[in-house]
Amino acid sequence: MSLAIFDLDNTLLADDSDYLWGCFLVELGVVDAELYESENQRFYDDYKTGSLDIFEFLSFSLKPLSMHDMDTLENWRSRFMSEVIHPLILPKAQALVESHRKKGDTLLIITATNRFVTAPIADAYGIENLLATDPEIVSGRYTGQVAGTPCFQEGKVSRLHDWLKTHQHTLEDSYFYSDSQNDLPLLKKVTHPVAVDADETLAAYATKNNWQQISLR
Repeated sequence: MSLAIFDLDNTLLADDSDYLWGCFLVELGVVDAELYESENQRFYDDYKTGSLDIFEFLSFSLKPLSMHDMDTLENWRSRFMSEVIHPLILPKAQALVESHRKKGDTLLIITATNRFVTAPIADAYGIENLLATDPEIVSGRYTGQVAGTPCFQEGKVSRLHDWLKTHQHTLEDSYFYSDSQNDLPLLKKVTHPVAVDADETLAAYATKNNWQQISLR
């Protein structure tokens, strides 16, 4: 059995769930609309150019979780899933996941987006294994801080290595599907790197190195 690893945003999903969650909070009116919308866009632009300061972004994006109780957050997340995320689930992505499932491969989503946002999305794809940035929880509430290593760039590599040790898996004959130059550190580690609807930098690297390139759109 091989390990089939999937990035989430703009790979399995037709957009970025982290960015869209910020937009959703603006629509709910629970954050300062002008400031939050501007900063959300700035961080997203930095992400796309590979220049994101992950800790600065997490300080911004996890703060709203700390300002509300868990029941309220989960109610908002249910709406977010039904209104925003489900229309972005790609049939071709579902078919790709199923093709690996039928081969008996172990399925894993690895994403920089926090676990609060991404856990139900992984469930929607029927993927039990999820490595995501973990928001810290103390006494049943989010603190606004990150717990452990953010699952971003080289952090994805270290988080995956820890997971491999505890799950008795290796990267032998492994696959990783991603759209983003931010995932080059992990793409270089697997047996079968696949660029999916790739950004310009990743597409150029994939072409130079004869990596498979596909579209799920």
